[in-house]
Amino acid sequence: MSDFPEGFLLGALASLILISAFFSGTETGMMALNRYRVRHLARQGHRSARRVERMLRRPDRLLGVILIGNNFVNNYAATIAAILAIGWFGNTGAALGPVVFTIVMLVFAEVTPKTWAALRPESLAYPASAVLKPLLWVLSPLVWTVNTVSNGLLAIAGIRPSSEDSDQLSPDELRTVVNEAGGLIPEKHQKMLLNILDLENATVEDIMIPRNEIAGIDLNESLDEIIEILRGAQHTRMPVYKDDPNNIVGILHLRRISRLLMRRDFNKAELMQFTVEPYFVPEGTPLHRQLLNFQHARRRLGIVVDEYGDVLGLITLEDILEEIVGEFTTDLAATMRDIHPQEDESVVIEGSANLREINRNLHWAMPTDGPKTLNGLILEHLQDIPEASTSLRIGDYLIEVLQVKDNMVKAARVRHAESISGDIAGS
Repeated sequence: MSDFPEGFLLGALASLILISAFFSGTETGMMALNRYRVRHLARQGHRSARRVERMLRRPDRLLGVILIGNNFVNNYAATIAAILAIGWFGNTGAALGPVVFTIVMLVFAEVTPKTWAALRPESLAYPASAVLKPLLWVLSPLVWTVNTVSNGLLAIAGIRPSSEDSDQLSPDELRTVVNEAGGLIPEKHQKMLLNILDLENATVEDIMIPRNEIAGIDLNESLDEIIEILRGAQHTRMPVYKDDPNNIVGILHLRRISRLLMRRDFNKAELMQFTVEPYFVPEGTPLHRQLLNFQHARRRLGIVVDEYGDVLGLITLEDILEEIVGEFTTDLAATMRDIHPQEDESVVIEGSANLREINRNLHWAMPTDGPKTLNGLILEHLQDIPEASTSLRIGDYLIEVLQVKDNMVKAARVRHAESISGDIAGS
């Protein structure tokens, strides 16, 4: 057969199969590791994680040493298997040996270890890194040669063997990670994280208080009327203007003048002393950017203006925070002041209602990539100012115009198409 005893060859073949299984499993385990968990453990001082993280920075070198070792082992194992097969069965063994050897290698050196490593990558990758590190040093000349040729071929195809770019998560990928976190992240925290990611998809116009709904102080009104407005104000900050909201002269903090309201000699000049310069916000500013702008400017209220400087509305820091954590108030009537559910499962909604608030309160999905209010959505769809009792369908929503005044839809009845199909099926 050969100069080596049969028992020695069998033992060597079994050992080589086990070593091949080690390399195969290690390859899968290293590639299947959660890179972010590895990075976290490395920062926590986990020695094996630090070693693995350094190796994963150069996947070409890591794969090079694994595949070089695996190919050497597999070739020697195939040679020993051929010697044994020929010695046992002659020419028949030479023909059948590769078939039997391939099946054995697939089961014991490929499928089984790789499946195990894919299911439990850390249990194999971390211990294996202690073996691969010195092996990488020993085989470094051969690894360098192989990688130089391989990387040269990849460079022709415009590919760099660096894993840094692949470790970066896009917002959509991060959103998927948060959604699939399951019980690892509480549901409320998941919603907050997703809301933070969604801030970049919304602008200040999406959540601002429209100009016609701004509660402010007109300096041209009588002092008694101004005092009455201040005493009944529901907000701590109010814009101060002359004649028209486009002429805002300052922002008044009501807490600063609470004592002055008790004085009989209170006048408008003293009121102006407690105002601060208005802070203007350009239209189209993304919410995540405006949140940082509020922080840098140390302001809590901004006046949204268009490209001509005309006032469009008012936005506050609380408005943006509510987009992340939800409504601060527990008063349902206050949060749904423009939305009135009916007994027949329809909803009467005021035309000035913000589409994002409608979707959030009713768990709907009305389009928000165009107009910001229900009135704007209806007008855009019809391309005309409708009359009362006009009906239309926008996506899954059936809308009946109830009231039109001053060239705008004041109120409309909206029903989700699913509730209608449910009523038809039930009847």
